[in-house]
Amino acid sequence: MKDIIDYFKHPLLKIPLLAGLITGVLCFLYFLALYALDVPPLGNIRVLDFGIHIIMMISAVWYYRKYIGHGMLHLWEGITICYVINTVAALVTGWLIYFFITQVDTSVFNEYVVNSKKLLLESKKQLTDQFGPETFNEQWAKVSNMTPGVLLPDELTKKTALAVLPTLIISLLFRKQDYNVLR
Repeated sequence: MKDIIDYFKHPLLKIPLLAGLITGVLCFLYFLALYALDVPPLGNIRVLDFGIHIIMMISAVWYYRKYIGHGMLHLWEGITICYVINTVAALVTGWLIYFFITQVDTSVFNEYVVNSKKLLLESKKQLTDQFGPETFNEQWAKVSNMTPGVLLPDELTKKTALAVLPTLIISLLFRKQDYNVLR
C-alpha cells in the first residue's frame, strides 16, 4: 500500500491531480453561479468553464517547469500534466453536478431535457432533410429517455475533445529541453 501512495507523491502526478481537483471545484462554482443567476446551468453557456481548465493547465505546466523541472520541460510532461488536470477536473465537475441535480434541485435536469427537446424541434426540418425522419426519431427518443447519469460521460467526452488542441499548444509553448546531451 505504501508503494501505491508513494507513486502518487511523484510531482508529475501530485501537481496535476491537485490542480485538477481545484479546477473541478472552480468549474462547479461556475455552474452554481449560473444557477444563482437563473441561467440554465446545463446549457451551452457552461462550455465557457473550459477557460478555467486552460488557465489551470497553463499554471500547472508553468509551475512544474519552473520549480520541478528547474526551467526544463519535456513535451510529454506537459501533455501528461494537461491531460491529468483535464480528466480529473471533468470527473470532479461531472460528479458534483450529478449530485447537485439528483440531491439538491432536480428541476435543473428537467429544464435541460426540455431545452434539448426544444432545440431538437427547432432543427427538425434540417435533420430530417439531411439524415431522414428515422434519425430525428432516434434522437428524440434519446433525449426523452435521458437520465442524470448521462452527464458524467458527457462531461468527460466533451472536455477530452476540447482539450486536444490547447494541450498540444500549451505543451509546445512551455517545452524546453537540455540539448547538451547530444553534443
